[in-house]
Amino acid sequence: ARHPEWVLSISTTTRAPRPGEQHGREYFFTTAADFIAQRDAGEFLEWAEVHGNFYGTSKAWIQAQRAANRSVILEIDWQGAQQIRQVYRQSGQAPRSVFILPPSLAELESRLRARRQDSEAVIQRRLAAAADEMSHAQEFDYVIINQDFSVALQELEQFVQRSWPVSASR
Repeated sequence: ARHPEWVLSISTTTRAPRPGEQHGREYFFTTAADFIAQRDAGEFLEWAEVHGNFYGTSKAWIQAQRAANRSVILEIDWQGAQQIRQVYRQSGQAPRSVFILPPSLAELESRLRARRQDSEAVIQRRLAAAADEMSHAQEFDYVIINQDFSVALQELEQFVQRSWPVSASR
């Protein structure tokens, strides 16, 4: 791993696993009833309903990563980012946020179709949701346009390194 001190959060979701996905690697897969019980018990740092499925970030999982001295990067939508900002604003901490944009909606559509994973209805729903998501980009600290993955990744790495320099007292 290029940055062993960084870890990408693993969200809990009610959506069905896609081919090749494993519980605990890409997501923690659960039922809607279990998700709602966890949500109602306050076990999520943030949660949202997206495309008819629930997604959330476990407080316990985040705490375990922080206890292992890792910086956690959350891959969440604008709703989750708003919740995170509110939680940390109340605690006096200042998380940083990055919005990763596709070059255009047409390019996003092309990428979704190239994956060959979704029906036409799902693609149209995702494009409509993406347009809504993109309208919230200005709420984030930094915006990256993902024209080329390796360039976007390098830009993200530079942002994270500037925002959270590695120190022994993390």
